[in-house]
Amino acid sequence: MSPKATFSTTSEASVEYRLLRDALAKAVLAGKIRKEDACDAHPELVRAASNLGKSTGDKCPICKQQDTVEVTYVFGAKLPAGGTCPSTKTELNRLLKREDPVQAYTVEVCTACHFHHLLRRYPGGGDQKPAAKRGSLR
Repeated sequence: MSPKATFSTTSEASVEYRLLRDALAKAVLAGKIRKEDACDAHPELVRAASNLGKSTGDKCPICKQQDTVEVTYVFGAKLPAGGTCPSTKTELNRLLKREDPVQAYTVEVCTACHFHHLLRRYPGGGDQKPAAKRGSLR
């Protein structure tokens, strides 16, 4: 699995959790963490992954039976308490550009063994001003 870089044009940073995910998978495969403790996705998360998830193209690091999928949840003011799970890129972009600030969480899920892990967290909405360009001389 190749690491993916994310860049944010906001003043708040995007946070990647891929290194923690890889360490968790290694710990499970080494027997340091029980599979049941890593493969305990909530039924609603598995349902969202089955119906709305986008394939990562990578096999599950635990069961290696099928590709994992990514599901994104967006939380913020005037959204449902449990967040909203956009079904299209257009819907996600609309939520990330709204007037009120939001936080988006992308979760990787295996619908076969129910492995799940937070991949990234990133901000959106609100008064987003582009960050100063790196390398500019003023």
